[in-house]
Amino acid sequence: MAEPLLEARGVVKRFGHVHALQGADFTAFAGEVVALIGDNGAGKSTLVGVLSGVLAPDGGEIRIDGAPVRFGGPQDARRHGLETVYQDLSLAQDLDAPANLYLGRELVRGGLLGRIGVLDRPAMRREAVRAFAELGVTLKDPSAPVAALSGGQRQSVAVARAVAFANRVIFLDEPTAALGVVQRARVLETVRRVADRGICVVLISHNMPEVLSVADRVEVLRLGRRVASLRGAETTIEELVGAMTGSLDRAADPAPSAQVASAPASPATDSAPGPGRPDAEPRTVGAAGTTWAEAAEATEAATPARPATPQQPEHQRAEDEEAR
Repeated sequence: MAEPLLEARGVVKRFGHVHALQGADFTAFAGEVVALIGDNGAGKSTLVGVLSGVLAPDGGEIRIDGAPVRFGGPQDARRHGLETVYQDLSLAQDLDAPANLYLGRELVRGGLLGRIGVLDRPAMRREAVRAFAELGVTLKDPSAPVAALSGGQRQSVAVARAVAFANRVIFLDEPTAALGVVQRARVLETVRRVADRGICVVLISHNMPEVLSVADRVEVLRLGRRVASLRGAETTIEELVGAMTGSLDRAADPAPSAQVASAPASPATDSAPGPGRPDAEPRTVGAAGTTWAEAAEATEAATPARPATPQQPEHQRAEDEEAR
């Protein structure tokens, strides 16, 4: 089996008396999209904070390519090839897309101009356009401020910035939370292109259909622990929700269904009729093997007929009306 690109073993994180992570595990491989899901308070954001160097763990171990590492901060995690795109995107709205791509990592000109900090804007623009093209991101005017872009385009700029400097793992925190249908589809296409380049994409999302549409694997957190690791193509929304809520762990024998008082029902076959299946074989009910139709006819025959109400002659009704 391939060595995990990023792995967390028994990570513990406490905030006072609150145990946010209680021995959480996590595994990510190169070139895959792995979704990290869980209910509110499950520990997703805390685990991502630990893995991206924002939070220092109180216990446990983090490994990259099988070697234990300890991050001294976010910059340390970035030096190891890990980038994070937060839900607020952290973009400078008044700057254009190339400037945001190199925000904090600006290119400077060579020679004396570079020594005094003169930026090489043409080079940043060329590299930004190339980076956007590799991810299939189309901007009509790269010099336009980010505030003038659509939500999907802004998200793509943030992802492209992470891809430009990450060579191992990218964490995406709710990347489609505030997007429309078309923009959401474009962002998911970008996520898939990033994974195809050999970079692992960790997708934090509450959108279960979206998770199953793009994720190769799904890791489920509950109460600060990993409770399930499922393959996206082999699981269902019901299984994901059951793992998140703990209903799969608490699953007990189903309660006996209500039975007919007269006699236990005969076993029903797969061809039992039901709504939308009029051509199926009739279901047998009762020990005698009577069909639904026969049972209905027998019930109707056994029910005593209600006596007809005698009709009052018309002339008698007229006399009664005059008497009143």
